[in-house]
Amino acid sequence: MERSANHSDFIRDIIREDLEAGRVTRVVTRFPPEPNGYLHIGHAKAICINFDVADEVGGKTHLRFDDTNPVKEDREYIEAIQEDVRWLGYEWEGLYFASDYFEEMYQRAVLLIKKGKAYVDDLTADQLRETRGTLTEPGQNSPYRDRSVAENLDLFARMRAGEFPDGAKVLRAKIDMASPNLNLRDPVLYRISHAVHHNTGDKWCIYPMYAYAHPLEDAIEGVTHSLCSLEFKDQRPLYDWVVRECEMPHTPHQYEFGRLNLTNTVMSKRHLKKLVDEGLVDGWDDPRMPTISGFRRRGFTPEAIRSFVRELGITVSGGEVDFKLLEHHARQDLSLKAPRTMAVIRPLKLVITNYPEDQVEMMETLVNPEVPEMGTKQVPFSRELYIEQEDFMEVPPPKYRRLYPGNEVRLKDAYIVRCTDVVKDAEGNVTEVHCTYDPDTRSGTGSNTRKVKGTIHWVDCRSALPAEFRLYEPLLLAGYDAEAPLEAQINPESLQVCHGYIGADLQDAKPQDKFQFVRQGYFNVDPKHTTADHKVFNLIVSLKSSFKVDPVPAQG
Repeated sequence: MERSANHSDFIRDIIREDLEAGRVTRVVTRFPPEPNGYLHIGHAKAICINFDVADEVGGKTHLRFDDTNPVKEDREYIEAIQEDVRWLGYEWEGLYFASDYFEEMYQRAVLLIKKGKAYVDDLTADQLRETRGTLTEPGQNSPYRDRSVAENLDLFARMRAGEFPDGAKVLRAKIDMASPNLNLRDPVLYRISHAVHHNTGDKWCIYPMYAYAHPLEDAIEGVTHSLCSLEFKDQRPLYDWVVRECEMPHTPHQYEFGRLNLTNTVMSKRHLKKLVDEGLVDGWDDPRMPTISGFRRRGFTPEAIRSFVRELGITVSGGEVDFKLLEHHARQDLSLKAPRTMAVIRPLKLVITNYPEDQVEMMETLVNPEVPEMGTKQVPFSRELYIEQEDFMEVPPPKYRRLYPGNEVRLKDAYIVRCTDVVKDAEGNVTEVHCTYDPDTRSGTGSNTRKVKGTIHWVDCRSALPAEFRLYEPLLLAGYDAEAPLEAQINPESLQVCHGYIGADLQDAKPQDKFQFVRQGYFNVDPKHTTADHKVFNLIVSLKSSFKVDPVPAQG
């Protein structure tokens, strides 16, 4: 895999200094998703950062599932996350689950109680919120805050034994209800949940909160650099408190980087799950979704996503990135990989009236003009062809260079034809375009000196295969508001399904094969709906973009 060793940023600088000073002998990072949904493009940034920075210095990266909330988690998500990480090109050194450490976490909580650093609280969730205080006002101490160590130990053991219903009690850290950092105002460490866990079954009915479990997991696994996005910065003091007060033998350190936000894109797993649950999309892997599985099904390559993330670099601040930059990286990658071919998405029949009825010629064309070593292929050509509806106009506007009565165009890699007349149906719609061809203008013969201003693509009717084409626009309307109702912001034009034709050269195309359809865009064979008799192609990205790629400044 390509490396990023020449990059410089504040995290890589910290790692280099730690290694040079001997504070760390081997770098250990981790990617720790909660298995409560599918990964999205924001997670791709975290994956690339964690794996890349460790790989560059001979370190290792763990894949760990923070499975501390059994109500929202599922094995389906665990399997999907592993597939996504591998698809992006990474392999973890150690697969871990937070639930593997539940017993140690419990014993560390007992230690906190014995030290007078934690207590069992009977306040309800609403009361906890009411007494927490605000950014300008301190919180209020719970009336249960001064319970004795013995009482707390007894109640906590009974919580574990299942004596109390959900919500009846919680275990809280005893820190400072007047702290300016709200995360230190006696945060909840454990809650009661009589739910079956995917890994531990019904062994437990109390579960640690993420803010308590996460630093312990890092410490247990020997993580050296706990890299996370910027929203966790305010939790760093609690992270350090947990590691210190639980007397962990290893001390990891947390560092935060700016998270990835794409223009007009949902980046909340809760909102993405709502889209799926309400049937507003075709599953988590809908090609309009910003999930990694959605990008994969649409046809984006892992190389393009890695290149995109690496260009963004690692910064201490966040920001919104134009989705067109990701599309730019997809084009750059596909331009050197995708074979060129012709497909007609909205077909209109073209008949060459002076072409021999039973004749079939094989036209030679390059598989990929940008990569000549990919060779050439033969494409059949005969009297009847399909062209795009938009490539013909009966009454064209000024400067229209495609086909219209009396005008000539070149059929790509074939002949020059002149439109002579049309056939219409009862409603006056053009159903056929009739042309004549000049047999002395065949492409590639070297004898053709005639020039025309327009070139259009085509597919031979005799050998054409019917196909479905799915064209995508952004899933959300412009000006997406994360606070507004999601269903009201769905773009009704986000998916357009067309039925047209592909050439015989694509009859063996397999799911996830990628092609550039000449003059159309890059397309991927859909792995979900394609069958042996019915091929479905997803538009990955159009051929051209108005996006201007500026030089990337040095990261720091």
